[in-house]
Amino acid sequence: GLELSHCVGANSLGPAVPWRSGGPCKMKRVRTVFKPEQLERLEQEFLKQQYMVGTERVDLAATLHLTETQVKVWFQNRRIKWRKQSMEQKAAKLSQFGVIQPPTADSMDIKDHEEDTVDVEL
Repeated sequence: GLELSHCVGANSLGPAVPWRSGGPCKMKRVRTVFKPEQLERLEQEFLKQQYMVGTERVDLAATLHLTETQVKVWFQNRRIKWRKQSMEQKAAKLSQFGVIQPPTADSMDIKDHEEDTVDVEL
């Protein structure tokens, strides 16, 4: 499930920061580490359909012992990766034919794309 790290307070590395009016404590969400079996099943489902909604998402989450939010966010992030790969493949095909292409995401400042990765803090 979702785990939260300990409060960041005066005795820590940083100052205490209010977290959504929840008090003088900032809780940082620990990144979910998926098991290989979970990733394999998520990838299989993504190959069938890029959007997982409703009872399908609830059922998949229960089967994989994940929360519905974890499955939803995984699919959001996987769609972003899929779009990026599709654009890179298209650019590679164009370059084979000598077509000049716009700069790729790799050549642009990484900060411009940090918002692409979706994560949920609870």
